[in-house]
This record gives sequence, C-alpha cells and structure tokens, in this order.
Amino acid sequence: MTTDPSPAPVLSPVRWPDRFRPDRAPVHVRNAIDIAAPPARVWAWLVRAPRWPEWYRNSAGVELEGGAGELALGTQFRWRTFGVALLSRVEEFEAPERLAWTGRSFGVDVYHAWLITETASGCHVLTEESQHGLLARLDHRLRPHRMGTLHQVWLEALRGRAMGGSPAEAGSHQR
Repeated sequence: MTTDPSPAPVLSPVRWPDRFRPDRAPVHVRNAIDIAAPPARVWAWLVRAPRWPEWYRNSAGVELEGGAGELALGTQFRWRTFGVALLSRVEEFEAPERLAWTGRSFGVDVYHAWLITETASGCHVLTEESQHGLLARLDHRLRPHRMGTLHQVWLEALRGRAMGGSPAEAGSHQR
C-alpha cells in the first residue's frame, strides 16, 4: 500500500497530457496496491463505473452517456466524488492495462489515470491524479491528505471486489 501526496517522479508511467504533468499541476496524488487477482478481473470491476457506488463510498450517481454499462474510449459520464459533480470523459482505454479520464466542474479540472500491471501473484494497480482549479487547490490546502486517503480506500475496495470474483459472478445486487 502506497499513498504519496507529493509530486510523482519524472519517470511516472502515466501518459500525462502536458497540462496535467505532476510537475505542472498544483495538486497530485499517487496510490498503489497489489491485488491477488488477474488483471482482467480487476479491469472488469474498474470499467463498470455505474457500480462504483456499491463498493466505493466516495462515488455517487455515476451515469454513463447513452446508458452504457461500462466505460470505453471516449465515454462521457457524470458522477459525484469528493462532494463535487463532475463531467468526465475517458481519454485512454487499453484493456486490461490502462484507463484514464478527465473531469471538470466549477473550480476543478482533473486527469485520473489507472495502470494495471500483471505480477506473479496477480497484479499491481497504480492510480494517479493531477488537478488544477481554485476549488482543487483550496481543498488540497485545507485537507492535504484527503484525496490520497480516499483513493487508497478505492484501491482497497477494488481489491476486495476483485478477490471475491468477477462482477458477473457477484451479480448486480451485491452491496
């Protein structure tokens, strides 16, 4: 388990849009976790965004454009996280390894990336987020560890779901 609210090293494996590079963004967090489950199973839970609120308490009202059930390249989705209503768009989608989206709201402009790397015992999941905007900077100043802490909660909940089976095995009623 890793939580690091400081800027990421220059060698970050995330393909940052220039504006969101950690050395150019006022807010950046990096979290990672090892999961004893295959990357495809972790990916299956991650791309089913409308189901995030079932297992990640910091998400609500996730609605994908067109009523889609899973994220895909270019998918736009609305949701609430950290008390903010965001409009997000999937910018990178390489199953089951790379997923990234942008998100915008009043005072917040974010880029959130996920990298899933296969390991001998399952996979390693890295997530990083960079933010711009007055609200993002203010929240980070007042609560500097909040985003890193809640992203770690997200990773731990993802691990629990993935180790418990696939979303299809879990059914849509599991909470």
